Amino acid sequence: MTLVKFNPENKKKSLVSGYGDVFDSIFDDTFFKDRMHSRVPAVNISESADDYHVELAAPGLKKEDFKLNLERNILHISVTKNKESEQTERNYVKREYSYSSFVRSFTLPESADENAIQATYNDGVLAINIAKREEAKIVSRQIEIK
Repeated sequence: MTLVKFNPENKKKSLVSGYGDVFDSIFDDTFFKDRMHSRVPAVNISESADDYHVELAAPGLKKEDFKLNLERNILHISVTKNKESEQTERNYVKREYSYSSFVRSFTLPESADENAIQATYNDGVLAINIAKREEAKIVSRQIEIK
């Protein structure tokens, strides 16, 4: 049995009444949305006083699988992983190939120091620290009241 969401507040028009709502509820379902977004790893971006931090969640990979390129102030993070398995039993051979890849690109702000980028991969998280230029760092000082 299939349950179909129905929203009487939705006033969309369709050629045949009721069919537009059925197809909208199927394609707007979280099952399909989760499948489309699962191929690109999630990224957390944060900023501290001295650095920008990028954390990319990519479990199951090795640090050798990653390529980081900086080109014209754009940081490209890419992964290409090939997996091949072969099983031989009696009179046949079974081979399976699996390819997965993704590319994420980030435009660095003008305050980022392109020569001071460090990356580490630990416990399934690629951590990239991008230092800020000296003139962009937040200067804090006490002001005397006269």
